[in-house]
Amino acid sequence: MTSRVEHTDVGAYALGLLDEDDRLAFEAHLLGCNSCRYELHELSGVANVLNGIGPVEDPYPPSGDRQDDVVGLLRRKKAADRRARRGTFLIGMAAAVTLVAGGLTIGTQLDAGDAAPLAQGQGGRMGTNMGPAEQFYAEGRPMQGEGVDGVTGGLVVESKGWGTHAALKLAGVKGPLQCELVSVAKSGERRVMTGWSVPPAGYGVPGSPDPLYMHGGSATQLKDIDHFEVVTSGGKRLLTIPA
Repeated sequence: MTSRVEHTDVGAYALGLLDEDDRLAFEAHLLGCNSCRYELHELSGVANVLNGIGPVEDPYPPSGDRQDDVVGLLRRKKAADRRARRGTFLIGMAAAVTLVAGGLTIGTQLDAGDAAPLAQGQGGRMGTNMGPAEQFYAEGRPMQGEGVDGVTGGLVVESKGWGTHAALKLAGVKGPLQCELVSVAKSGERRVMTGWSVPPAGYGVPGSPDPLYMHGGSATQLKDIDHFEVVTSGGKRLLTIPA
């Protein structure tokens, strides 16, 4: 993928299958691709559950005279190389389909013996019930924003080598709306960090009490950011969060 960035590599990136050059290239691609960021957000819970699942068994195990068969050895080598990049992803998606078909919830199937319990989040819910954006928000130190028309929310941020990573919590908003989280640099430069649609029912309002949690990224370094904004596609500012 080093020659060009593929949208289809979202799954490989989520499962940590890309080599260093491809990973850096794809992270740069994410900054300007809303669709890939949205797909990565959707796959993050699956990736957490499937982490550690090994590749499929060799479809050409050595036996009898085939053990020394050059053709058989080459075939096994080719299959192994193919699996190194794509096998785990294909198995992971199949496993995810099985979990969903069985009525299980992605993100709650982790074996308690495999890792220590995650930090308890908002409303007393354990981290295993949270999506990745909500968990990052719950474990961080939120910067509270100033909203309009009953909109409330906050932001948890961290500095990265490529820029700034953020998790947004948004409530008190009704749709239908198209919204974006924007970083505003001290120089005045504006960068879209992520975008989403608000359904008619809204988020964090009567009848739809759950707030919205979203991930976002900006190429602007955190030290150079003055504030963040949640704005509608029409340019209305719903929430302002100082950096």
